[in-house]
Amino acid sequence: MAVDCRTPANTAEKLSDSVCVNKVNAQPSKLIILGIFAGAFIGFGAQLATVAGHDMSTYFGVGFSKLVMGAVFSVGLMLVVIAGAELFTGNNLVVLSALDKRVSWRKVFAHWGVVFAANFIGSILLVYMIFYSGLWKASSYHVGAFALKIANGKVNLSFMEAFTRAILCNWLVCLAVWMAFASRYVIGKVFAILFPVMAFVASGYEHSIANIFFIVKGILLKGQPEVVAASGLSAEQLGNLNWNGFIFKNLIPVTIGNIIGGAFFVAFLYWIVYLKPQKNDSK
Repeated sequence: MAVDCRTPANTAEKLSDSVCVNKVNAQPSKLIILGIFAGAFIGFGAQLATVAGHDMSTYFGVGFSKLVMGAVFSVGLMLVVIAGAELFTGNNLVVLSALDKRVSWRKVFAHWGVVFAANFIGSILLVYMIFYSGLWKASSYHVGAFALKIANGKVNLSFMEAFTRAILCNWLVCLAVWMAFASRYVIGKVFAILFPVMAFVASGYEHSIANIFFIVKGILLKGQPEVVAASGLSAEQLGNLNWNGFIFKNLIPVTIGNIIGGAFFVAFLYWIVYLKPQKNDSK
């Protein structure tokens, strides 16, 4: 009878030996479809967090509001891991197989490029569906106003703020994926994902794929006078909320930080601990 959870060493070996290799060698057409799914799935979690948290701080305080937003946001990664999808941030773990020389670094970078582009498409697709649904008009436009404030806050971070928050974010996200793989049962995967994701959202860290949804949605809502009025933000305060601000003030530093958080702090360091050949192994 199989135990309900793999050991850390066994998790590292299984990820490197089969899971990551299969991801890197998957057909591009499948990667694109599953990548679009992942972008949309993370957007589902982001939208739920926005709706749940838009007025919660008024009644329960900021801290509890962020905790609940983090908890409900985790549905996005649960959909990715359990339903099946390819998420750029989680797939930073594929460097395990490159370090073990099971796949080439060229294939790893190509894989990341395809998945990131597909995630982008999936996020944008969901943004426009949510925008045209008019759901942001709820609660006298305050749902939209809260979304606008979230987006505006993200494009007004300094490079270093966005970069370091992104490292911390994907450190936790990849640990969530790692632990979810370690569990053999769905309920174990749910709890493995819930707490790390709740921690990163409540703490205010930055996730590149989620930010595509948050910020592009904010750019669209910036053009709605009722939403801007409900937010209390001036045109000057919203000056960075545009495509230039999105890409250069958030997406680039956050993507770089996410790679370091997942590929270095999780994949590389665990590879050293559990998979790197030791000198005495060759004797």
